[in-house]
Amino acid sequence: MEIDRSKSYEAVFVTEIGDIRVRLYADQAPVTVNNFVFLARQGYYDNTTFHRVLPGFMAQGGDPTGTGSGGPGYTFEDEFDPDLQFDRGGLLAMANRGPNTNGAQFFITLAPTPHLNGLHTIFGEVVEGADVLSSLRLR
Repeated sequence: MEIDRSKSYEAVFVTEIGDIRVRLYADQAPVTVNNFVFLARQGYYDNTTFHRVLPGFMAQGGDPTGTGSGGPGYTFEDEFDPDLQFDRGGLLAMANRGPNTNGAQFFITLAPTPHLNGLHTIFGEVVEGADVLSSLRLR
């Protein structure tokens, strides 16, 4: 599967307290968005939770095991666009274990996190449900 970089892509995270809608940056992080869309369409993210929530920092999800150690069985390289910086909350980015170790897990920032610039691929932003995002709590 390969996304069309000229098209607009969105995803919806359905939680017990409401939905979070994100717009995906297919033009700025095409490999990452392609991976995310592929996994979502395959049902990989179905019934997953935000397994790690750090107030004032981020909410992490994308692990079917719910432990923070699950992944799709492969990794791919980082994509950094100089126009995308961790300058606000509501940014969707890949969680990783170091350079070029992206898989399936992602996080959404709850505040500016400039110390993450150049370390995590930003591939989307929250367009609806910021109130839901800020209400997430660790399960």
